Amino acid sequence: MNYFDESLTSIHQKLVAKEMSATELAKQTIANMKETDKDVQAFITINEDEAISAAEKIDAAGVDEQNILSGIPVGIKDNLVTKGVKTTAASKMLGNFKPIYTATAVQKLTDAGMVMVGKTNMDEFAMGGSTENSAFKTTKNPWDYTKVPGGSSGGSAAAVASGQVLGALGSDTGGSIRQPASFNGIVGMKPTYGRVSRWGLIAFGSSFDQIGPFTKTVADNAAMLTAIAGQDQHDLTSSDKAVPNFAEKLDAGVAGMTIGLPTEYLGEGVDDSVKQLILAAAKTYEQLGAKVVEVSLPHTRYGVAAYYILSSSEASSNLQRFDGIRYGFRADNTKNLEDIYVQTRSQGFGDEVKRRIMLGTYSLSAGFYDAYFKKAAQVRTLMINDYTEVFKNVDLILAPTAPTTAYALGAEVNDPMTMYMNDAMTIPVNMAGLPGLSMPVGFADGMPVGMQLIGRPFDEVTVYQAANAFEKATDFHKQNPQLGGQN
Repeated sequence: MNYFDESLTSIHQKLVAKEMSATELAKQTIANMKETDKDVQAFITINEDEAISAAEKIDAAGVDEQNILSGIPVGIKDNLVTKGVKTTAASKMLGNFKPIYTATAVQKLTDAGMVMVGKTNMDEFAMGGSTENSAFKTTKNPWDYTKVPGGSSGGSAAAVASGQVLGALGSDTGGSIRQPASFNGIVGMKPTYGRVSRWGLIAFGSSFDQIGPFTKTVADNAAMLTAIAGQDQHDLTSSDKAVPNFAEKLDAGVAGMTIGLPTEYLGEGVDDSVKQLILAAAKTYEQLGAKVVEVSLPHTRYGVAAYYILSSSEASSNLQRFDGIRYGFRADNTKNLEDIYVQTRSQGFGDEVKRRIMLGTYSLSAGFYDAYFKKAAQVRTLMINDYTEVFKNVDLILAPTAPTTAYALGAEVNDPMTMYMNDAMTIPVNMAGLPGLSMPVGFADGMPVGMQLIGRPFDEVTVYQAANAFEKATDFHKQNPQLGGQN
């Protein structure tokens, strides 16, 4: 069982028709994962026994004919806690951590009948853009094993792109769902901040983090987001706005819509091949009846600098709890309390995590708070105002997801500034808390390119509507990788 040419609908129909049981599906999925993942390395933990047990319970109760998610295997990023199942955040610090509760988003998928088959690899504590910062393994891009899958949710994206699962959850702090979706040629959605509960997500930047789904198709993505969205009493930042069926207007088309094309997203630093594919997508939308206009988001150029000050500041605060006292890794042969703290954090955290803790602590320190953190927060407000103005005249914004296709493993992991700039297209969306979806827009040199659709706050319905219209007009989502080969 690989899922290259399947969808939630096609698998659901097979389950309902009893062409296969949920248990058989889980077993076949796990068998394929074990074989495929020898090369892809998308999973940290394969949840075999628990998954088969969950599938058996679904079969005993009967697959829900009205629920497209019933009995479907799913992958979960390893920074979402899962009761009794190891949750590491890809860090030595949590190498053997088994949580005592399950994250709300994961629980909602389980309640909807999805079967968690494994925990996916990621950059340590979600800090990175290539999944090379994991303490345990390096995930490969299914289209070319010499290329990165993106990050930090690279394991979830690679698991879907390589046909191991139909859907997976990731988290997005500055582009960590959308950028790997672009690099892997699949659909990835970062919902509006507050649309999905963050309870049970191991925090990186609390005012930026959002959980969202990876899938092969827009319709599948909308179905998964519908299942996980909604207010949660455990998360006071979760919104009380009503959750629509995000698939309700999938087939409504884009006729009459106005789509903005920001000049700042098509300038210096964006590969010409990427730029041409985005311009071609704009023409496709015009042919489908939308109006495409040029817009400006002038403070975009400050986004990367402001984001890394703000998110690192929040990270330095959030990661204080990992001190070797309460849970997680503790260094051996320490002499006193201070030594426990110093040695535990020195040995337990990787270089990128230490880099961001140091940057954040510096930005929050006396004498520098006003110069750095406060200024960055003011820039964030200016960026929010840019979007507010643009959305007075457009329904959506169309932009590249990333400035390039997936780059070679090892090419940028030792060059933090270059790696940070890869997020220049995605960071502004997190700064403003907006919904953003990446989907395939074509190929360059045999590698997928993603386009980003950015919507008004809590208007994921329109984002999905426009994404589905493009998907129906093209066949990029039907292209599958020759695993690790020349594509």
